[in-house]
Amino acid sequence: MKKLLFLCLFGLAAAVTYAGGYRVSLQGQRSLAMGHTGVAVVNNAELAFFNPAGLVYLENKINVAVGASAVFSEVVWQNDQFGETYRTDSPVGTPFYAYFSYRMNDWLSLGLAAYTPYGSTVEWPNDWSGSHLINNIDLQAIYIQALASVKISDNLSVGGGPIYVSGAVNFNRNLNRTLTDLDGNRSNVTVDASGVSAFGWSASAMYKPTERLTVGLNYRSEIIMDAEDGDADFQNIPNSPLTPFEDTKFDAELPLPAELSVGVSYELLDKWLLAFDYNRTYWSVYESLDIDFANPNIPDSENVRNYKDAATYRFGMQYLANEMFTLRVGYYFDESPVQSGYFAPETPRNDAHGFTGGLSVNVNEKLSIDAAFLYNRYKEVDESYDFYSEDGQRVPFEGTYKTSAFIPGLGLTYKI
Repeated sequence: MKKLLFLCLFGLAAAVTYAGGYRVSLQGQRSLAMGHTGVAVVNNAELAFFNPAGLVYLENKINVAVGASAVFSEVVWQNDQFGETYRTDSPVGTPFYAYFSYRMNDWLSLGLAAYTPYGSTVEWPNDWSGSHLINNIDLQAIYIQALASVKISDNLSVGGGPIYVSGAVNFNRNLNRTLTDLDGNRSNVTVDASGVSAFGWSASAMYKPTERLTVGLNYRSEIIMDAEDGDADFQNIPNSPLTPFEDTKFDAELPLPAELSVGVSYELLDKWLLAFDYNRTYWSVYESLDIDFANPNIPDSENVRNYKDAATYRFGMQYLANEMFTLRVGYYFDESPVQSGYFAPETPRNDAHGFTGGLSVNVNEKLSIDAAFLYNRYKEVDESYDFYSEDGQRVPFEGTYKTSAFIPGLGLTYKI
């Protein structure tokens, strides 16, 4: 029974590091419309996220980009053997971004960025077949970054800066498949950790070998989130020496992996811009999760996760229709870091295809409205979670997962 609490926290860490089953790639409407490319695209202040080195190439003294998206997502789980089907009923997520850059002189620009690369809410129906693994999860994480962009020459610049991360998570699951109190209420636990913070950094470079060709590189460091004195709240526990659960505290160390992005863009015939980004996320750092319980009756635990490094391939295209409208379209393929046997209901993370599009409307010389949409279709997968145990026996949780998300977004670009 004591292992059940560990499995709950294990699911918590998976959700923290992979945002409840999918990565939130929504760090700019212009970039998103082009398949979320941007490492080698000098467009607006979205460079603060994609490649800070490019901020020094922005023409205006002040550049601002703000926006938000509405995430409509659904996960469907099926088990044909028992004729069961359940689907999530999750509220709409609203990740946001805000970027600012200020041109100090011809060779130096400074910036500030706030964005939400991780964050989601997933809710499964009450007492569904996987309620011993998860009922619901609510994750919030905000990145705040100070930036500097320095021009080494007319064709080469470097940039980057420190990153501060603040996050919180709330997670609930039943203790096992059958345990109830005397009134028949399912025994469950809610794990809550707030005020979790950590620091990281990023470094980038941009090179323009010709007037039309741009090459970019951006590295974002690994960030370790130390959750200290989190709360574990047990409910509907039967009064029995066989169920010695009581509210307690816990500590856990959760890694957010490093990322390397390389991009290239090419301006074609003055109106067309083509872009390609390659992103490598070093998920193999997430080998295991160690839990330190404050209650001495609950032993500390270690569990192997065995994530693998994963890549994302992004393609985008932009067309300057006229002085008022700029049109964009894109596609990306996102590999899953989750290996076979590790598919849990809070992170059924399989390969994804992202189809994007959007436009900018230039209201005047200073203000533009940026709109984008993303349809994310995950590959249907028949998989299992093999690490749940009862009475010393492993009880795999198997099924077919179908995941999709539709995400419209709106932003503003302002320059002086």
